[in-house]
Amino acid sequence: MLDIEAPSIDSARMRRAGRELLSLALMDSRNHTLRWIAAFERALGSHEMTVQQHGELSPPLWELGHLGWFQERWIARNVQRQRGARSDPSRPRLPSILSDADRCFDPAEVSHAARWRVELPDLQATRQYLVDTLETTLELLDATPEDDDALYFYRLVLFHEDLRGELFAQMSQTLGFDAGLLAAPAAVNARDALLFPATRWPLGCEPGGFVFDNEKWVHEVEVPEFEIDAQPVSWQQYAEFVEDGGYDAQAFWHPQGWQWLQREGRRCPRHVDQLRHGVLAQRFGKLMRVPMAQPAMHLAWYEADAWCRWAGRRLPSEVEWEAAAHQGASRGWRWGDVWEWTATTFRPYPGFAPGPLRDYSQAAFGTHKVLRGASFATRSRVRSPKFRQFALPERDELFCGFRSCAL
Repeated sequence: MLDIEAPSIDSARMRRAGRELLSLALMDSRNHTLRWIAAFERALGSHEMTVQQHGELSPPLWELGHLGWFQERWIARNVQRQRGARSDPSRPRLPSILSDADRCFDPAEVSHAARWRVELPDLQATRQYLVDTLETTLELLDATPEDDDALYFYRLVLFHEDLRGELFAQMSQTLGFDAGLLAAPAAVNARDALLFPATRWPLGCEPGGFVFDNEKWVHEVEVPEFEIDAQPVSWQQYAEFVEDGGYDAQAFWHPQGWQWLQREGRRCPRHVDQLRHGVLAQRFGKLMRVPMAQPAMHLAWYEADAWCRWAGRRLPSEVEWEAAAHQGASRGWRWGDVWEWTATTFRPYPGFAPGPLRDYSQAAFGTHKVLRGASFATRSRVRSPKFRQFALPERDELFCGFRSCAL
């Protein structure tokens, strides 16, 4: 009997995985998706999984069908799949096994708002679509050459589904129910900040294995000496900012952040009911007391930036974060509890060329901020100090926090 939970499929080495490990990991990822959907079905009490329209969410049934569509589009329907990142995404595709799959699940054809109005296949049909698409994927994978180009799309759909799994966790937090699939981030004893000497850092990835387009390619960047926190800012540290009137002091806020704060009517971070004499926060539908030593979480970039201004510190650049993550492991550096905002605006590396998913990165350049690291909800094989998460500075539904640097 195959053990699809084997540790070997749960590491960042999956970026270079061959056919056998990819097959196991694809089954594991799909099973994880189905566990999330079963939890949604139990929590929402219906097969339709109907939820109120929300600007940050897509309907759960749409997200589920989109996973099958994405896998089928880039593998079974893709006549150029063995060309990998060199394939032409504009080439015609084979038809889907699901009638109207593109009309229902293609983000290019159905806008975010339209997802709430489009008539979708029911849950049973969607589950069967996931079974059938995975079966076809595994059959094709079995006959695929063991090289990076031929395996590119299999690795892509694996990481896409893993990242969507974290999206399901964010949805359960937003909707207020506990799926029982996650443990809370650990409380962490405070450590002294770490000082790193000036260096030339190789930012980006070397060729080989799977590389996201925005990670291409490695290039050296001058990094002056810097001091950075050994772990993300805790609730204890963030509460001091709130208690000191930080949400009332315009001087600490980026001008657009102050506008966002007034528009949202915020007096404290999202999901927090009380931040004096301890943290009371909504966690997956339950109001609970949160340890003050836990990383502060569900913070927008604007909130992270305001705290830094109040504290007389700053957010790290993404190259500082990456250099510290690689060099600080033996010195108490801790990451992986929350995604961490950086000061860096998301832009292409020198020589950038878009991958087959043309808008994966390009559409966000210049407007989004870079987050680094991972969260407690991130699958282990996605975790990499090179991975560039990105989001608009007002987004706070992610499991996101921050750490700071000395000025």
